Amino acid sequence: MLDPLLAALTGQMPRESDAPDRPRAAVALVLASGPDRLLLIRRAERMGDPWSGHLALPGGRYHADDADLLATAIRETNEETGVHLEREWCRAQLDDLVPRTPTLPPIVVRPFVFVAPEAVAPGVSSEVVYSTWLPLAHLAADGVYAARPVVVRGEERVVEGYLLPEGFLWGMTERILSPVLMLWKNSGGAG
Repeated sequence: MLDPLLAALTGQMPRESDAPDRPRAAVALVLASGPDRLLLIRRAERMGDPWSGHLALPGGRYHADDADLLATAIRETNEETGVHLEREWCRAQLDDLVPRTPTLPPIVVRPFVFVAPEAVAPGVSSEVVYSTWLPLAHLAADGVYAARPVVVRGEERVVEGYLLPEGFLWGMTERILSPVLMLWKNSGGAG
């Protein structure tokens, strides 16, 4: 049931950040059908990385040799998971996001939505210790979305996110996924 979701996403005009001085990054929200699912990773634990160990979408910082942010999302997905995306698989661009916490790097993240023709087995890399195709129905199930305490830079906060067998998915990834998941549910994807 990805077609109604994609129709809704392509009909939206994404909001671009008005912070041209900030570094840029891109993530890939990679979808596949049969069943509807998305590519999810767990970032490797690395000193100094504020997103170390988090569940996330593949992606990373823009490099000067990237043609554009779409190229960044494609390159980073391949580097992190071995999944090769084609430009024509990109079906939508979502709103730019910036971290809400001032202790995080002042970066602008642009999400791109891809539809892979099939869910090829993702791999891992030096940056990613786990990758999987997660069914959207699992994210949409009752009781999965909840508030939970997390420690951010030594300070405990209560945040909302998804309680998954793989861990707690929250933060910027939750902010990207939640509106997409809501559109998927409202377009008949959950049932």
